[in-house]
Amino acid sequence: MDDIIISADDLNVGYDRKIVVDGVNFSIKSGEILSLIGPNGAGKSTVLKTLAGYLQKLSGKVTLCGEDTGRISRDNFSRKLSVVLTERIRPELMTCREVVETGRYPYTGRFGKLTVGDTEVVEKSIKMVEIEEISDKDFNSVSDGQKQRVMLARAICQEPQVLILDEPTSFLDIHHKIAFLEILKKLAVSGEIAVILSMHELDFAEKISDKVLCIKDGTVTKSGTPKEIFTQENIMSLYDISEEMYEKYFR
Repeated sequence: MDDIIISADDLNVGYDRKIVVDGVNFSIKSGEILSLIGPNGAGKSTVLKTLAGYLQKLSGKVTLCGEDTGRISRDNFSRKLSVVLTERIRPELMTCREVVETGRYPYTGRFGKLTVGDTEVVEKSIKMVEIEEISDKDFNSVSDGQKQRVMLARAICQEPQVLILDEPTSFLDIHHKIAFLEILKKLAVSGEIAVILSMHELDFAEKISDKVLCIKDGTVTKSGTPKEIFTQENIMSLYDISEEMYEKYFR
């Protein structure tokens, strides 16, 4: 698909009228993955939360599927965009399957009753992230890595056109980091979805991204393709790494 799915134009984000990151500009299509990279505390999560509608933008514009996000109803917004954040949720007395099922709520109406079609989407999502063996376990009893995969299944279950993830591989071991990113790549390559995520694992970000935004000191310092972004000069500048340290750990 050639149409732009989500874009930001001169977007300023922050809290209580205080700008945390200014001048965010990007546009991505279905099938593309955009990664936000930069030091801790640079404002990546604030950008993602603003795109997701959790925070009010301070200025600028976010367009989702051709519409200004400020004009989209909450239910319609939830059908178009889903989110996996780093905050840990603690639902009481819910199995992993029941947590995944909540991803269908934008479609179920006020009583939250699942149809046969909804159940099929739930099962497909569970299978896609390989959590069949824990689907009937209490959500609070499984590991952090397993919870992260459950939350991905919940997000997929919404059948969104845009998926936003904040440091999605933080709690995963190397096997499940790779498996998780393979799922995201498969979703994107299929043309079903556009993905925006923040990452600290630069080697993974370089491999899966189509576009990259570098965020540091409250601004977007550079944007481009992985080939343009992942240069020695840029990475040293972005993370304040000396040439000696770069040669030691990145070569």
